[in-house]
Amino acid sequence: MGLIDFVKNRNKELEFMFDFDLIQDTSKKIHFKQLAIQTCINMIGRTISQSEFYVKKDKKIVKDDMYYCLNVRPNPNMSASHFWQTVIHKLIYDNECLIIQSDTEDLIIADSFTRIEHALVDDSFKDVTIKDFTYSRTFKMSDVIYLEYSNKKLSTLFDGLYADYGELFGRFIEFQKRKGQIRGLVHVEATYDKDEKTQQRVQTYINKIYKAFSDNSVAFVPQQKGFKLEELKNTAQAQSVDEVSKVADGFLNQVAKAIGIPTSLLHGDMADVEKPTRNYMTFCIDPFLKKIKDELNAKLIDKKDYLAGKKMETKRVSNLNLFDVATAVDKLRASGTFNGNELREALGEERVDDPMMDKYFITKNYQESSEALKGGEEDET
Repeated sequence: MGLIDFVKNRNKELEFMFDFDLIQDTSKKIHFKQLAIQTCINMIGRTISQSEFYVKKDKKIVKDDMYYCLNVRPNPNMSASHFWQTVIHKLIYDNECLIIQSDTEDLIIADSFTRIEHALVDDSFKDVTIKDFTYSRTFKMSDVIYLEYSNKKLSTLFDGLYADYGELFGRFIEFQKRKGQIRGLVHVEATYDKDEKTQQRVQTYINKIYKAFSDNSVAFVPQQKGFKLEELKNTAQAQSVDEVSKVADGFLNQVAKAIGIPTSLLHGDMADVEKPTRNYMTFCIDPFLKKIKDELNAKLIDKKDYLAGKKMETKRVSNLNLFDVATAVDKLRASGTFNGNELREALGEERVDDPMMDKYFITKNYQESSEALKGGEEDET
């Protein structure tokens, strides 16, 4: 058994055969953390990238260069959908996103920058870098579009949360691997020299035997006198795959809750999907769009124009089915509560120039309560 002790000291890869303690740092399974974070961030990014950003003046959408820039091509290297997905990713994960306007009036997302805060004047940004280019000049807050997500960086929260879930997840994975692990002992009766050359020859022979058994469906190994292989029964109790999935889902749920995504939508639950979807749009997507809209109004619209009615608006992707709400729309129109154009805006559609759509109508079956109390038909004679 002296050779076995030597092999344990010389080759750490065989140590797990003799020790049930984990030798791997389970907190290093970064893919588990990134999968959960990217799943949540990408879901929000895909949703917001389908939104429309426009300037509205005198109740009409102004389709100019800014409209094209925000909805089609913000810069030569990005489509609008890719641009907004990148903005949301940086906004959530980095807690902030800086967008500058180039000399050609393109909108560009900064990869890194340094913010200098001031008490009574505009903050400034220096060392603004886009890929391999760094601006030498300093940008003022009023000259850029700067978005900030929350008071505390979420990536720090995710790292702390993962410290616990990651270790638990890693241990479950290791236990699952042990369920099918093959273990064995090498009995050596002869006495070998302790020199490095002899030890390497013995180790090479052991590796060849292991490779023959692991790679081939049929394997023959010559029997050596004083050298015996013995396979051990694996009695380790592994956790079920369901237990591993529960840990992964637990971390995903915590990340989703921190961002505001209903967990049922992430897991694809089909029961009562309408309510979680409405909550997702109201409490997760709308706050992001409001944050973007406020910043665009502050930086792209003058105060005088804004007070005169010119403002940036956003139209998010609708989760309404027009046929499902057709009866309700008809009642609102027929009761005189809304006109046609107001209902079109509520449904996410543009106003039309038809004068009839700006009028209010009340159907004949509506009457005052005093008239309803009279009853019967009046005698016209």
